[in-house]
Amino acid sequence: MALRDILIAPNPKLKSKAAPVEAVDDDLRRLVDDMLETMYAAPGIGLAAPQVGVMRRLIVLDVAGKGAPPAPMCLVNPEIVAHGEDKTVAEEGCLSLPEIYADVERHARVFVRFTDRDGSVREIDADGLLARCVQHELDHLDGVLFVDRLSALKRKMLMRKHAKLQREKDRQTA
Repeated sequence: MALRDILIAPNPKLKSKAAPVEAVDDDLRRLVDDMLETMYAAPGIGLAAPQVGVMRRLIVLDVAGKGAPPAPMCLVNPEIVAHGEDKTVAEEGCLSLPEIYADVERHARVFVRFTDRDGSVREIDADGLLARCVQHELDHLDGVLFVDRLSALKRKMLMRKHAKLQREKDRQTA
């Protein structure tokens, strides 16, 4: 396993659509392991392959609460096949937009079909934090950041804040 660099906005790869995974093989499982290690080290609860520069439809996540045993999930070629009618608003952040947070509206419940790390097709009925995390990470596979779901004014304000934070970080590391 190896830590991978997480791409930071406005990296153009974060705005590109990812290609389907053709095969679940040892190379893909190594990528999954690297992504999980990277996600836990960040720390985060979800990571999409495009965030580490791999333009494939793959996400990893773990929404187990603090103190709970890890519950890593790997979703290859995930797709939302249905969603509940109810929506919910909650604060989101993103490893590719460090220190930026905003309230985002999402479906409260989603039904997701995916292939697991062993190559089996599975479906899950996700609600709560799992539903939110799956939708957030699936957006990454389509080149969408959570700030793209906000009003133009709010997005512009947050992206200016992000740019300022990145400039300050760059000055500190120079």
